[in-house]
Parts: sequence; structure tokens; C-alpha cells
Amino acid sequence: MIITYLGKQFFKIGQGSLTIAFNPISKDSKFASLASKFGSDIAFSTINHPDYNGFDNVSHGDNIPFEINGPGDYEIKDVFIKGIMTETTLSGKKYINTIYSLSIENISLCFLGAIKEEKLSSAVRSQIESPDILFVPIGNNELLGPSEAYKLAVTLEPKIIIPMDYDEKTLKSFLKEAGQEKVIPVEKLTIKAKELIGREGEIVVLSS
Repeated sequence: MIITYLGKQFFKIGQGSLTIAFNPISKDSKFASLASKFGSDIAFSTINHPDYNGFDNVSHGDNIPFEINGPGDYEIKDVFIKGIMTETTLSGKKYINTIYSLSIENISLCFLGAIKEEKLSSAVRSQIESPDILFVPIGNNELLGPSEAYKLAVTLEPKIIIPMDYDEKTLKSFLKEAGQEKVIPVEKLTIKAKELIGREGEIVVLSS
């Protein structure tokens, strides 16, 4: 599996011939300059907001993704997906934020999206098994702060934590909270299921 961070909460994940996009940035977003355009097979949007719903940017030629933009159970290309409803607030407006839990080639992923609450309800928590890789926002002023984000992340007992939606200041605070201040950002994460054995709460910072 190859994971690439494209900015904000926009990720490209490749596994063999499968390409997945999470929270692509829309051309209508103030972060549109960060938007990369490529073809994907499956595209996820956790919240219906221009910063996170740019499906057009992950369509290319005949490669038009299956769009997932809300709670429910899905199966596409042998990928089993659970979308779990939470609520969040951006610029004073309430939105549904969907947490996605899925497994690809024996690697389980949990993508928290634009989550605002430090603690998940027992109903939400029960639907998320301890993921191999957890994506958590750490620096958007309206969402989780670095300390709250790390506290939430460790309760889910992931093997790897990937921070997103950060700047230099919030990243530094997050790594300090985790006691992993020497982590060096990398351009992409390339990992196999067997390489996850023995890892526990390891932070991987991807540069955009």
C-alpha cells in the first residue's frame, strides 16, 4: 500500500491496480491550489464542504470513481466499507461528518475526517475496530487541537497514526504530546500488512 498526502485532508492511496481518494479538495475551496487531479476507483468525502468534496478532481478520462459521501455499508471492488455518522461544525454551520472504516489487502484503515469531538460515543466507538492506520486531523482551528487529537487517537489503539490538516505549529505540538518529537516527515508511506506487526501508536508524518 502506498499513501500520499496532498494537503488539507486529501489523500491518495494505491494498492495494486486500485486507487482510492479521501476528501479531495474542490475547485471551489480556498485551498484549491493544493488540489491534485488524478483518476481514482473509489473516492470518499466525509463532509459536504468544498474543502473535502472535490470529486471532479479525482476523475480522469474514463476513470470515474464510485463516490461515497455518507454513512452506510458499502462493498466496491472487494473493499468492505463502513461509514459511521458523526456531527461537526464549520464556520458556525452544522454538518454530518462520516467516519470511514475499511480494509484493503489485510490492512485496516480508519479515516476520522472533519471530526470535532475529543471523545467518540460508545455507539460510534463500537463500530470502529482498532485500525492498523488511523488518519486524524490535528490543526484545523475549528476541529481537534493537537492534544485532543492525540488523546482520541490513542483510545482507538492504531498501529500507525497519520496526522492531517496541520501546520508547522500544530504538528510540533502533536508530536510533543505523543513524545515522538524526532519524527521526520516523509513524502509517502509504503507499507505491507506484515510490516505492521509489533507497531503501536507510531506516528508517520506525510509531507504535502
